[in-house]
Amino acid sequence: MLTPNPPVIEFLQKRRSRPAKTLTTPVPNRAELGSLLTMAARTPDHGKLEPWRFIVLGKARLTQLADLVDHRAQALGLDADKTQKGKNQFQSGHLGVVVVEVQKPSEKIPAVEQTYSAGAVCLSLVNAALASGWGANWLSGWPNHDRGFVEQAFDLADNERVAGIIYLGTETNTPPERPRPNIESITTWQLD
Repeated sequence: MLTPNPPVIEFLQKRRSRPAKTLTTPVPNRAELGSLLTMAARTPDHGKLEPWRFIVLGKARLTQLADLVDHRAQALGLDADKTQKGKNQFQSGHLGVVVVEVQKPSEKIPAVEQTYSAGAVCLSLVNAALASGWGANWLSGWPNHDRGFVEQAFDLADNERVAGIIYLGTETNTPPERPRPNIESITTWQLD
């Protein structure tokens, strides 16, 4: 027997990430963040591997990381625009949660399914924050995919990579709705 949950359905129909640059203080405190992380960790984890972990970044650490982006960009010979775009992510944030994908050896769970699970944790954390009244945004960008940066910034092991950084805070404005996919144009029905 179906038991719909109308408030959850309405939330999912209207959910919208908030641009990270529009998020400000206050941010979730440690207890509130612990609750959000607990909700996010309820993601399907494919064989109970827990192929992910969290690193919580406060404002001071985010500022340090913006400086590290600058140094790394210079070492890579990146242009000023790409450098600034990478720095902006860290400079404008007040609280970020790095979701680290942790590839674990498994005969049953392929690596790609562990990647999917880490991505699902990112979205679950965004949704948990939004449902709790916080603004949230999932960002990546060149620094998060640059091996030299993530090893230095987050001390990642060889079997780890950044799935995303979820920025959390108080939203300063509600973004306008944006066009959504036309479901019929992206769906193939094979019911017969």
